[in-house]
Amino acid sequence: MPDYTYENAARAAGCTAVCGVDEAGAGPLCGPVYAAAVILPEGCVIEGLDDSKKLTEKRREALFPVIQSRAVAWAVASVGEREIDATDILSARIKAMQCAIDALALRADFALIDGNRDHGRSAAIVTPHRCLVKGDSLSMSIAAASVLAKVSRDRFVVEVLDPLYPQYGFARHKGYGTQLHRERLAQYGPCPAHRMSFLKKWSGGV
Repeated sequence: MPDYTYENAARAAGCTAVCGVDEAGAGPLCGPVYAAAVILPEGCVIEGLDDSKKLTEKRREALFPVIQSRAVAWAVASVGEREIDATDILSARIKAMQCAIDALALRADFALIDGNRDHGRSAAIVTPHRCLVKGDSLSMSIAAASVLAKVSRDRFVVEVLDPLYPQYGFARHKGYGTQLHRERLAQYGPCPAHRMSFLKKWSGGV
C-alpha cells in the first residue's frame, strides 16, 4: 500500500509543499490525456486509497470527493488529442503533469512524479522533482493524483465525448482499443476526437 515515505523524505530535506503527480489516458485511441497534482496534509489517512488501476470504478468515484476535501491543494489539467498528434504522447503527458502542478492553489516546491520520465521532445517537468516507478503504489500523494486524473478523464469521455459521438460506444470502453472500439472504427472511421497518430490504418500512425 502507498504511504508517506517519499513525501517525508522530501520534507526532511527542507521542502514544505510536496505534491504527487500522475496522469491518465496515455493509451486510449481518442480524447485528451489528463494529469492531476495533489498536496495532502502530513500524515493524512484516506481509507482505501491506492493506485487507481487497482480500484473499481465505483471505489474511484467514492474516493474522488474525499481526496478533494482532504487535500491541501489539488488540480487537474489535460492536453487534447490535436496537440498529442502534433507533438507526441510522452510530451503531452509531461505537459499535462506540469500544467497540473502549475495550477495548484498552493505552489509546490517539490513534486513526486509517477513513472521514470520527466521530459519529452517538447515538454519537461521544471518543478524540482523525483520520478518514482510505480509511484502510484508507493506514494499516497501520487495515488491520490492517479484517482483524480483517472476519474476526471473517464467523466469527460462519458459526459462529453460519448454524447457527441455515440456510435463509438466511448462510455463503455473509455476510448481504449477494445474489440468493440476497433469494430466501430472499421464501421464509421475516425471522428474528430480520435488521435490520428494512434490510428495506423488511417494515418500511418502507431
